[in-house]
Amino acid sequence: MSKVPGLFIVGADTSVGKTYITAMIARSLAAAGVKVGVYKPVASGCEQGDDGLVSDDAVQLWEAAGRPGDLEAVCPQRFAAPLAPHLAARAEGKQVDADKLRAGLKYWTDSSQILLVEGAGGLMSPVSDDDYVADLAADFGFPLLVVTANRIGAINQTLQTLITAATFCEGLEIAGVLLNGVADASDDPSTISNGKELETRCTPPLLAEVKYGATEFPTAIDWRALAAVQE
Repeated sequence: MSKVPGLFIVGADTSVGKTYITAMIARSLAAAGVKVGVYKPVASGCEQGDDGLVSDDAVQLWEAAGRPGDLEAVCPQRFAAPLAPHLAARAEGKQVDADKLRAGLKYWTDSSQILLVEGAGGLMSPVSDDDYVADLAADFGFPLLVVTANRIGAINQTLQTLITAATFCEGLEIAGVLLNGVADASDDPSTISNGKELETRCTPPLLAEVKYGATEFPTAIDWRALAAVQE
């Protein structure tokens, strides 16, 4: 859909730190002088602000990218209830605009060198009455970054996400997997072995294992190359 290269960030589960990781990527690109567009097609669980509902995720992404463009364009559709977006919209007597989910991306194409799109949940999370996150990923055409939480269950959830990506439509391209420490996991021994297990079992590369509370990635990652940026 877009002529601007980008990455589509999805979660292997809920509460895996997608926004945290996406913001870290945006921050590193912006620090390198890259014009970064950030887009979250829809969000639920938003808070009431002075001028309407505010998506904290959208604010984090916008700040990390250096406040490009209009904050409103980062997440054009916002709903209050902490439910799947189509259900949150229904609770307000509204409906998620499926066309707007896609059309909102165009705002960033003229002003960005790379686009970071954050999905709402995992690939099979509904975002409208008829669309899943995977539908948007397929339409946008960006390689996927799969964020998985470093906790018990990470291996199964990650592999299921990769299988879904490989079988959805004609297959979704995957740039890599990011293992994210989401809490102090001293009582979870799986956090010690999850990284090695994912390296062994995943065909896409494990790009990084991000420690809890980290503000930058442990090694340099060429995000533009992963997005297939043509210099």
